[in-house]
Amino acid sequence: MRLDLVPKSAYKHVTMKLVQKRSKKTGLSPGTLVHIGEQRAEAVSMTLFNYAGARCEEHVVTDLNALQLPADETVTWVNVGGVHKVDVLEGFGKHFGLHPLLLEDIANTDQRPKLDDYETYFFLVMKMLTASERGDIVVEQVSFVLGRNYVLSFQENGTDVFHTVRDRLKGGKGRLRQNGSDYLLYALIDAIVDQYFEILELLGERIESLQERVMADPKPDILKDIHGLKQQLLFVRRAVWPLREAINGLSRSDCPFLHESTKIFIRDVYDHVVQIVDTIETLREMVSASLDIYLSSVSYRLNAVMRVLTVITTIFMPLTFIAGIYGMNFEYMPELKWPWGYPMAVGIMGLVAAVMLIGFRRKKWL
Repeated sequence: MRLDLVPKSAYKHVTMKLVQKRSKKTGLSPGTLVHIGEQRAEAVSMTLFNYAGARCEEHVVTDLNALQLPADETVTWVNVGGVHKVDVLEGFGKHFGLHPLLLEDIANTDQRPKLDDYETYFFLVMKMLTASERGDIVVEQVSFVLGRNYVLSFQENGTDVFHTVRDRLKGGKGRLRQNGSDYLLYALIDAIVDQYFEILELLGERIESLQERVMADPKPDILKDIHGLKQQLLFVRRAVWPLREAINGLSRSDCPFLHESTKIFIRDVYDHVVQIVDTIETLREMVSASLDIYLSSVSYRLNAVMRVLTVITTIFMPLTFIAGIYGMNFEYMPELKWPWGYPMAVGIMGLVAAVMLIGFRRKKWL
């Protein structure tokens, strides 16, 4: 799913729908595989990693029947790019004995981040956030299946954010090769969470720039930018907020193949997620404050204009009164034929206007 941002001003605006259409699943039995999300036509990519200690093998999978889980302590990681082919998901379900409801959740890319325990394996759903070259924020669903010695990852679009994990596996760096599948799952989760910080930094810079523009010159186009940022933060919050519960449940699980040494690292990821949620709330408050400043500035300008118009109207009221008296067409009026009548009337009007202006300035109405 992509948060398309149209560059009509300094920022871009979200056009993505908050809820995906699910009408095509109406009336179907539970576990029926129907892809919900952006329609795609390209082929599904599958990459296999087998590693243990000093050994690491990488293969491109073209036939699911060729996949074999090792009987020894070798860890297998299969990364699938694309979930729009339901026949591929059905093949994984048969080959790894996955529950139909689990496969249904993988095909539904509008899934809420969550953790499910299927006794012999775990199922985790996350949202991955990335920034495109144009500055668009891309939201992609990633589903993980954790078994005793294997990890299956299903990416909605196949965006490569796991390149650091691949490099560590190929180079033999860190603890990856010396630990089991649970530590691999932690590494993949950590790579996604680290990407959240980059997105928040990007949004933070945009919000700070927006606040400077609001303070300097609150033009009507800024209101569109504020709305766009509020919508972006809404999608980011929706993608991250439920993840706290899922990561916390994973760190407290009693699963036998989730080791205590790995739970320490997972708790660290949980702390990062809490920090990210706090940052999102702070950014939302900053955007709301920018909206308040904008509305206050517009209201202040409107009040200033109305004050000037009110002063002008107030000044002309006595002048109109004087002009109305001397404009009456009665034959017998004082000073009607007096040579100094006109200069006197104009002088009185000028004096009244000057006195009222001085009074307004002393009261700081102008």
